[in-house]
Amino acid sequence: MVRGSVRQWPLVWVSGGVVLGGVLLAAVPMTASACATCGCTLVTDAVMGEGHAAGWSIGLQYDLINQNQLRHNAAAADATTVAGIAGQEVEHQTQNQYTTLSIGYAPNEDWRFRVLLPWIRRDHSTYSADPALPLTPDQLSTAKYFLPGDAKVLAQYQGLLLTHRLGVQLGFKLPTGRFGGPDASGTGVVGRNPVSFGASGNAGGQLLDTSLQPGTGSTDALLGLNYAAPLNESFDVFGSAQFQSALWHRLNQPGENYRPGNQLTVSIGARYEANLRWVPQIQLNLSHRAADQGALADAEDTQGTVLYVSPGMSVALTKHLQAYGFVQVPVASRLSGYQLAPRWTATLGAGYAF
Repeated sequence: MVRGSVRQWPLVWVSGGVVLGGVLLAAVPMTASACATCGCTLVTDAVMGEGHAAGWSIGLQYDLINQNQLRHNAAAADATTVAGIAGQEVEHQTQNQYTTLSIGYAPNEDWRFRVLLPWIRRDHSTYSADPALPLTPDQLSTAKYFLPGDAKVLAQYQGLLLTHRLGVQLGFKLPTGRFGGPDASGTGVVGRNPVSFGASGNAGGQLLDTSLQPGTGSTDALLGLNYAAPLNESFDVFGSAQFQSALWHRLNQPGENYRPGNQLTVSIGARYEANLRWVPQIQLNLSHRAADQGALADAEDTQGTVLYVSPGMSVALTKHLQAYGFVQVPVASRLSGYQLAPRWTATLGAGYAF
């Protein structure tokens, strides 16, 4: 975007005692970006299996989300056609790479606390909103950065039932990443050291859209419920609901305000545990994001609902070390405005419990 615009560390649990995985959740996206499809929506917290051992855990995860398809409503959109709409920006590509460190501590089988520290590498390119200008390489504006994002602090309680299969999660996303945009006059800057476009292209030297900055400037509440149960000797099933909403936003002055849209993700899935070392699994993730709000928001191009299918596998490398990989594929969507969307996303990582 050019004008007025800018996943939680779940643990993979395998029954029988291999206690850590570390799959990054973007059911609550790691950063709020200017689209409904730019965050990983995997839900793999404690719902991914049993084994609630006390102790410390550490995990590292990498997510690749390459938004390279322009979409409107439920279908792909032609860039040339979009360019003919007065005032409608034509985005070219946004490649997001998230690397997140998770540090967790469980004092007992019921409670678990985690801190999530993300780093974001984002390469964004866009054309002008002027229909008189051509969609040629010399018109592209680009912005690239590799910076810390907004940290999360999470607490999970898994003791609502005697079986420990039902859990609740509460947490906060903190405004630790750089954020901001232009002031009300359009000549100054608000926020904390926001990123700008490079020198070339139509938006050369201008501030990157507020919703594409490393952080949002908001403190968000994170709420979740999860449940898991064995279907038979080889299959477990699980379900989860996650909700994120901004409680306080530091960009709150008239003409220079911004609040990221609320997001809800509901997921169901199954794991095949005939072999506890290699555990294939699959999820369906339904994510709905409300429009961003405020003078610095791109309200027209941020709302949408997307359904993903997400196959993956976790591998127990040792008693305490586990690796995993997932691919997410959007199979249905309804997006407002014109948004860049990925054809697929990938997640890789590892976790260690001690």
